[in-house]
Amino acid sequence: MSATLRTVTLGCKVNQYETEFVREGLVGIGYRNVADDEQADLCVVNTCTVTNEGDAKSRRVIRRLARENPQTRIVVMGCYATRAPDEVASLPQVVEVVTDKRELPDLLGRFGVVDIPTGISGFGNRHRAYVKVQDGCLLRCSYCIIPKVRPQMYSRPMQPILDEVRRLQDNGYREIVLTGVHLGHYGVDWNRNKPKSKWTRLADLVEQLAKLEGDFRIRLSSIEATEVTRELLRVMREYENKVCPHLHVCLQSGSDRILRRMKRRWGAKMFVDRCGMAADALDKPAFSTDVIVGFPGETDADFEESCRVVGEVGFSKVHVFSFSPRRDTPAADMPEQLPKPIKSQRSRQMSKLEAELRKQYFERLNGTPLRVLVEGMDPESPGKLVGTSCRYAPVEFSGGTELCGSLVDVTAGAVVGDRIHGCAPTAPLEAV
Repeated sequence: MSATLRTVTLGCKVNQYETEFVREGLVGIGYRNVADDEQADLCVVNTCTVTNEGDAKSRRVIRRLARENPQTRIVVMGCYATRAPDEVASLPQVVEVVTDKRELPDLLGRFGVVDIPTGISGFGNRHRAYVKVQDGCLLRCSYCIIPKVRPQMYSRPMQPILDEVRRLQDNGYREIVLTGVHLGHYGVDWNRNKPKSKWTRLADLVEQLAKLEGDFRIRLSSIEATEVTRELLRVMREYENKVCPHLHVCLQSGSDRILRRMKRRWGAKMFVDRCGMAADALDKPAFSTDVIVGFPGETDADFEESCRVVGEVGFSKVHVFSFSPRRDTPAADMPEQLPKPIKSQRSRQMSKLEAELRKQYFERLNGTPLRVLVEGMDPESPGKLVGTSCRYAPVEFSGGTELCGSLVDVTAGAVVGDRIHGCAPTAPLEAV
């Protein structure tokens, strides 16, 4: 009887990719995935340490797995394991702590995997797959612990990435999301001591992927404003049938004073200018972002600057985070920590602004061709399909289950709640 396996992933897209890499390696030598209510011989937990709560949640998951699976062995990986290996090793039934993501092939080898995979072939029951292309961050923002646990810059060679995307496409995945700890620094570790004309950049990888044949599309997960370059925009425009016109550009604050306290490397004007350059280069692109409200010392005027910048760019999605002090980061010890009620009020205000901007953007898309990744049937509306468009807008339209998992061209219509109502075209449309 084959050994049984459960995996649990906390945190980011990079973690999800790395869990899948380990899972596929173990399944390849005979491990069988089991449901939550079945006993597992081996549990793999991929942890997160971005916040103090991430640490606590990781511990709770490990303890729960130990209670539910009294005979199991638990392997712990991820950023919490890297930051506090002794603490993790003391938890019940933990037999191995992986402190360096570069050790994952060695981990598989210790479990008997001979043919170490160079990438993944699937992503569970989803219709999109995340592909990790880069690791490491050197920015050292004052609120962030990640550069301490993932300091080594590493870019995957292009050929294994191209091969991986081909496999995923052949296995039915129609959206490939490129991800990394600092995605926009893809290639940076190769460029040292090279003339600028010989540098490798993210745009080079995106262009090579866009040249691959097949019915699939590429989405970028998250980049910084300085990485919205003319070359990247050229590739996105030239291969608009393959690269989603959507950019997630990290803002964090619209106040230059707060950006300096955060140790961000650019100001609000440059951020707005780069987004404006993208808006001019692409056809109705979608912009999404992250904003921290209630950072230490943030005044009402600073917060209003953030609202102004968010409105000026016209984001269709804003991930709003109330500042939470992360132990062992400079921001945790800064003076002028704000009380929770102020942070909550600003979070509500920013979320209200986001909802208004999202509706405005969706209404602008009326009549625009959209390519939608169909993700399933709407359980509340028989005969309605739901999916995500190239411009990161949720779309519903009439159709059958045979379209699930495929890319379908529709025309954007009225905004219904938080979705766009799409109409299937009567003739082929050029769509992204």
